[in-house]
Amino acid sequence: MKIRRVLATAVAAAVTAPVALLSSAPAFAAEKPAAQTQQAKPTVKELRKAVKHAQKEYDAAVAAVKEAVEFFEKDMEADTYPTKAAAIEAKKAAEAAAKTKAEADQAVVDAQAELDAATTDGDKAAAQQKLDEAKTAAGEAATAKAAADTEATEAQTAHDDARVAQARKIGLLQKARDEAETRLEDAKKALAEAEAEAEEGEEGEEPEGECVPVPELTAVVHGLPDEVVGGTTEDFTLRVTNGTDETMDEVYPFATVHGFDIKGFEELDSYLDLEWSTAASPKWRDAELLGGTSLGALKANTSVDVKLRLKVDASVPAGQGSVYTTADFLNDDDSCGGFPDLTDHGFRILPKGAGDGSDPAGPDDAKDKPGTPNTPTGQGGTSTTPVNTTSSTGSLAQTGSSDALPKIALAAGAALVLGAGAVVVTRRRKADADA
Repeated sequence: MKIRRVLATAVAAAVTAPVALLSSAPAFAAEKPAAQTQQAKPTVKELRKAVKHAQKEYDAAVAAVKEAVEFFEKDMEADTYPTKAAAIEAKKAAEAAAKTKAEADQAVVDAQAELDAATTDGDKAAAQQKLDEAKTAAGEAATAKAAADTEATEAQTAHDDARVAQARKIGLLQKARDEAETRLEDAKKALAEAEAEAEEGEEGEEPEGECVPVPELTAVVHGLPDEVVGGTTEDFTLRVTNGTDETMDEVYPFATVHGFDIKGFEELDSYLDLEWSTAASPKWRDAELLGGTSLGALKANTSVDVKLRLKVDASVPAGQGSVYTTADFLNDDDSCGGFPDLTDHGFRILPKGAGDGSDPAGPDDAKDKPGTPNTPTGQGGTSTTPVNTTSSTGSLAQTGSSDALPKIALAAGAALVLGAGAVVVTRRRKADADA
């Protein structure tokens, strides 16, 4: 039996801790001794796939940097951008308050002059009353001006802070891009060396099939609420669909979860625990092990479900999260492919207790929203009913939107953790002639 690896050892080593996806799942250690698996040398085909996936990761990182910079230079400098619009309005209010104070101060001067010019007791009394009223108005105008000045300063500071935060995100994305470029160069180097060895006869490898994008193979989440609350657990389903007209011999789903706090400064991954199980493997396991799990053959125009469970730590702060999914397949004739992009299933993260009481936006209500499947195909089961591969549940991950700045970092984080667009581990069984 053979456990297939997609990334060369040098490339895999460059990816950080969450990338347990890059190694074969311990659950399948019985198929091949661990020491032997770790020493297995990646094939030329696997290295070619690694290069393609590394290229995809690098291209995505370059695009993320470009969009983030455009957002910083254009969107955030538009007068309609929320923090800048608030700063503009606060500045206008401060200018108006200053004008009112100046007029009130002049009224005091005029009233004092009128009092000084009064000659009769009646005129003096009237002038004194007018002066007292002018002084009261001037004091109120001074207080209003001070408050308006403070609000203007705070509004400008908020806009400046937003720009600083975006600049920091650009720096992180640029770092991710540079790391992706390094991994791409390492993958190309490993491939070139392996091809040279193969040409010299030092590595005999049979011609292998080409992997191609297959958008009809989808992995879409059903039943994940729009909001999750600290200290709770949400059960939902990952439906893998073969929307083609041909059977896929082995199908591999992928899923991971990422989160950032509400300002986008802090990563919340350590507060989020995603697990999976199927009928064939009912024990709940970390989602990072899902990447090495074959669901077996999937016939044309059918679906199979995997149960997912998201545990949210009770101490999680407010923020935004996403479950990223995709799928891959490998046929007996060595042809392979998968969904060409990550599918993003976003949700809000609320601190513990946010969904208590009569809050209509609580996670329990979100589960029952129209259009969210509450009765998916049984755990690990297969539906033979023709399926529609278009889903309203998932959407391709995008970056640079003005209403969800953490999304940029989420998408970049997913690209790093999943390696090359998430399709980083495949597993294929075939008879060993020497067994």
